[in-house]
Amino acid sequence: MTMPQDVLHLIEPRESVTDIEAGSPVPVVFNLSDNNSPADVMDVLSLRPFASGEQPWSRSTRLEHVRADAPLRPDGARLVRVAHEKGKESVLAEGDGWTLLTNRWKNGAAYLAVSAVSDELAESVLEESVKDATEPPKTDETNVEMGFWHMGSHGPVRTERAISADSWADIRRNYTAPVADALDEVMNLTREQVSGRLLLLHGPPGTGKTTALRALARAWNGWCQADCVLDPEALFGTPSYLMEVAVGDDEDEARRWRLLILEDCDELIRGEAKQSTGQGLSRLLNLTDGMLGQGRDVLVAITTNEDLAMLHPAVVRPGRCLAQIEVGPLTRDEATAWLAEPDTAGAGAAADEIGPDGATLAELAALRKGEKRPEGGAAPATATGFYL
Repeated sequence: MTMPQDVLHLIEPRESVTDIEAGSPVPVVFNLSDNNSPADVMDVLSLRPFASGEQPWSRSTRLEHVRADAPLRPDGARLVRVAHEKGKESVLAEGDGWTLLTNRWKNGAAYLAVSAVSDELAESVLEESVKDATEPPKTDETNVEMGFWHMGSHGPVRTERAISADSWADIRRNYTAPVADALDEVMNLTREQVSGRLLLLHGPPGTGKTTALRALARAWNGWCQADCVLDPEALFGTPSYLMEVAVGDDEDEARRWRLLILEDCDELIRGEAKQSTGQGLSRLLNLTDGMLGQGRDVLVAITTNEDLAMLHPAVVRPGRCLAQIEVGPLTRDEATAWLAEPDTAGAGAAADEIGPDGATLAELAALRKGEKRPEGGAAPATATGFYL
């Protein structure tokens, strides 16, 4: 038998006047159960003065690269609640005529929401809370700053972090000659030369598609911001999420192009995508060359393990793609040369493991570590995700 859950009702009493513009509260009921965490309770408490009309103006913002010593609240703020859970700190503070909720994560991201009796007060409290609160991450030529999107509990969330990214010159030998030549053209593109908004990299797992995209983010860093979408099915299934990502910050006068990276999107772009994903494919196409993409400096890079013949014809039609590149294994001669440069102990023995059809980058990396190739020389079936 299932026991009923205890429910706590937070009820605001009704006043004789319920005109929000007059500043009088309206009745508000919040339900909390034993499934709610302390942070959930604080979310509810922060909404109470706004929902009741006591503080009918609200402002919010998200921050990246928050300094560890940043208080994220005005001087003299009164602490009401503090909760710690799973790498997250939630603080509820208040002052005369305002209430502030701050959620801070260990990765340096933060979300702040303030309600106040006037819009001017809400704006000033928020400005004071975020003043000098962030500092850009230290980057050098070996890494690049990349954004990561996902749908959070408060809507779309973008988190930035510096990732390692080899230069194209350093990794060019990881690709068979025709692929390297095709990637040469893409790496050297400038914003003025962009034609087509879709970059498609397809081929077996472990061939280095993601490694190439990291190098591309570094090569284009001067004019293009790279963002990786962690939940593409949610992106193209939720119009509000798609609009947030596509429109971006129009107030940025020095706006760069944006490259949206969608990994392993087989379901979205294969031949039966219309039936299996609903409007997802249509929205992708609309972003690349439809109404949504007009006036938006957005490029979309997709990796897939599917064969080109299996993809939806609308995706690969002429004129839509900036480039379509099949990333396959190195030939036997190229793979042998890869193992021998730089000189590696046991490279000769490892080369004996390479079959007549060559080897993928993942297989070569494993051979260099001394791992034996599977019986029959078959490539591993496991996808390498954001590593190769």
